[in-house]
Amino acid sequence: MSEVDERQGPKPLRQDPHAVGETREKNLELAIGRQIRELRKRQRMTGTDLAAKTGISVGALSKIENGLISPSLNTLQAFSHALGVPIVNLFSGYDQPRGAMHVKAGQGVEIERQGSRAGHQYNLLGHIGATDSGVVVEPYLLTLTSKSDVFPVFQHEGIEFIYMLEGQLDYRHGDQLYRLEPGDTLLFDADAPHGPEMLLEFPIRYLSVICYPQ
Repeated sequence: MSEVDERQGPKPLRQDPHAVGETREKNLELAIGRQIRELRKRQRMTGTDLAAKTGISVGALSKIENGLISPSLNTLQAFSHALGVPIVNLFSGYDQPRGAMHVKAGQGVEIERQGSRAGHQYNLLGHIGATDSGVVVEPYLLTLTSKSDVFPVFQHEGIEFIYMLEGQLDYRHGDQLYRLEPGDTLLFDADAPHGPEMLLEFPIRYLSVICYPQ
């Protein structure tokens, strides 16, 4: 079903872009301790109950929950089993660095993308490595000149978003052709064969943002 129903209007966004996230601890021991305490209370488990399940003393548990001592990997594994959560969840309250990359105009790294031909210029506009989101995002600025060869058909995992900046072309996605002009956008499942098919008005410049699982 389309995201927009003519009778009901647009559906509300699932994510609130203005929501403030939980406060995260700068100290790893404090973050682990707070997470263990919250998971324990959520499961209506007393300190004595959790200590018995993990094989540590109530005093040691209290020190861990208050961030006074750093638990060993074996102890963290015991907490993971006792609380019924993946061990990585015990670190979720830790404030890890969040990356950002600023690329000045005209300074995007020119790369040779697999399948590209003569006259196809790819500029990578930014890259951030592994993140908690589990998603990789690759933003490109593509420039096609009148000397460009016929475009190959691309097919890869993920979602791709195109924003047309300049020129005009017919873009294929699966069995459909889309006429793209400045200001037009195209969002599609990149697992279907896709790519520019007819280059109609030069120069052609557009943004391509590809998102896929990490």
